[in-house]
This record gives sequence, C-alpha cells and structure tokens, in this order.
Amino acid sequence: MNTKTENMKQLITIVIPVYREVNNLERLYERLEKITGALPVFTWEYLFVNDGSPDHSLELLRQLAKRDAKVKVLDLSRNFGKEIALTAGVHEANSADAIICMDADLQHPPELIPKLVDEWQKGGEIVATIRTSIDKQPLLRRAGSHIYYWLMGKISGLDMVSQTTDFRLYDKKVIAAFSQATERERMFRGIMDWMGFHKVYVKFSADARTEGCAGYSYAKLYNLAINSITAFSLWPLRLTGYLGIFITSVSGVLLTWMFGNYVLDGQAAYTPLAIVVVANTFLIGIVLMSIGLVALYIGTIHTEVVNRPLYIVRERLNFEEKPDHT
Repeated sequence: MNTKTENMKQLITIVIPVYREVNNLERLYERLEKITGALPVFTWEYLFVNDGSPDHSLELLRQLAKRDAKVKVLDLSRNFGKEIALTAGVHEANSADAIICMDADLQHPPELIPKLVDEWQKGGEIVATIRTSIDKQPLLRRAGSHIYYWLMGKISGLDMVSQTTDFRLYDKKVIAAFSQATERERMFRGIMDWMGFHKVYVKFSADARTEGCAGYSYAKLYNLAINSITAFSLWPLRLTGYLGIFITSVSGVLLTWMFGNYVLDGQAAYTPLAIVVVANTFLIGIVLMSIGLVALYIGTIHTEVVNRPLYIVRERLNFEEKPDHT
C-alpha cells in the first residue's frame, strides 16, 4: 500500500492518447470530472496527448485546458502512434504517485476508475483491465486477439492475458522503471508486463464506439503484433532454423528415395529435371523465409542504432517549461 503524510494528497494523472477524437473529448472530460470529483482525497490531472490528430481535437483540448488547470495537453509534432503517445504521456507524468492510461473513445469507462484506485490502494502495482465483451466487435478482430495473446504467452514467457487492454493503473515504482526502457519499436503494454511488477485484474464490458473509427486498422494491428513478437522473443529465428532442418531432412530423404529407385529399378518415376526443380524449390523457400525474418531483426537493430528521439513535442499546455524532445 502507498503511504503519504496525511496532510498531502496523492497525485493521480490520467494519460489519454488522442487521435481523431474531437466528438468524444467533451463527453469524456465531463465523465472524468464526475468521477474524480467524487474522490477528493486525491489530486487529479488529465494529460491529453494529441498524437498528430488531423481533426479539431487540438482546438478543443486548448479550450479545455484554458478553463481547467487540471487539463494538461501534450501536442506531438506528428502522428507517432499510440504506443509512443502513451510513452510520452508517462514520461511527462513521472512525478505522479500513480498513472491511469485510457483511450479517449469512451470504450474505457471512466466509471471503472474508483475500482482501479481501490485495487492500487490494496497493494496492486499494476491494475490491469480485462474486456469481457464489446458490442459490435468483428469476429475476425476478436479471434485475432485471442490468437495473438496465446502466441505471445507461449513464445515470450510474459504474463499476457487475452483481452487485456491499455486501460490500466501504474504505481510510481512501475513508472520509474519504465523510464529506463530504451527500445523504439515498442509495445507499451508488453514492456510493462515484462518488468514483472505485482499485477491484479479488473473485468469490464466495453460499449461500442459511437463516434469516429478505431485508431488501429488491421494493418496497424498486424504491424504491432510483428513488432511485439520480434521485440520480446527470438522464437521466429529459432522456428526458421527448425523449419529449415525439417524441410532439408524431408527433401533429403525424398531425393534419396528418388535416386535409389532410379539406381535399383533402372528408371525414375520422375524426370531428373523434376527432381532438381523440387529440390531447388524447397531450398529457395528456406532461403527466402530466412532472409525475410533476418531482415525484420536487422530493421529493428537499424531503428535502435539510428538514435532518433522517440517523439517530438510541438507544444505543452498547462506545463512548466521543458525541452521540446525526448
């Protein structure tokens, strides 16, 4: 359990990435005000990270920040993606006693915040949420999510429960440890899970999105899955090696059998050209697959050694002055 002097309130910062959410922001703010107003024993901040949103989200955030000092706005110079937007928000809120990360699309119900805080007060260092259902979620997306979490759990050794979300509370110990992460191709939630802090779960049912479209297209979800698999496991490289051994062994046996038939019977069931074509096809497939996987890892290494900043901040609202990049 976290302890503070009785005359000092604990600070909880709610980090919210924003991309094309102009129609949801006002309602989200109103619901947050209602929930946090009922928990006056804490000091609250709302940190909105505008991730290069092309709509009028930033203009609305400016208005909210102008009328409420609790609203802080971090405006990134372009769209860096949700994983980096969450990272930027956590970096900025590193003085908080706890951080709650949530989406702006109202699928993460603010009404669950008191439960997250309660579990944190009981000793949870990471309070994660599990989405038990979601209205109108496509079957392909739901099935893909289950497969992804099953696969990640098997190959990475991480405690990744299916249908967990980015709607989470992190204790300040977790926040401090997260600041040491250096990788650029990152899965925010995966890094948090990898650190191994005590985790508890809270279940909820998500409403369907009523405004805008999902921030993650199928292409973005695929890229996130590939990045997280290569970031947390060498399993793809090992699989390539095992597959190469298997295909080479099978093709070797097959070629030996074909050659044996030719020697013993004096004739072949297949022409020599067919044998050569089959053998070369197997070998070329192994080589191409191996090159593709190695290229993924080389690309990741290249991204890391280039050493560009993770993100660039164009503007901060209701913040003290800080450098404009990290």
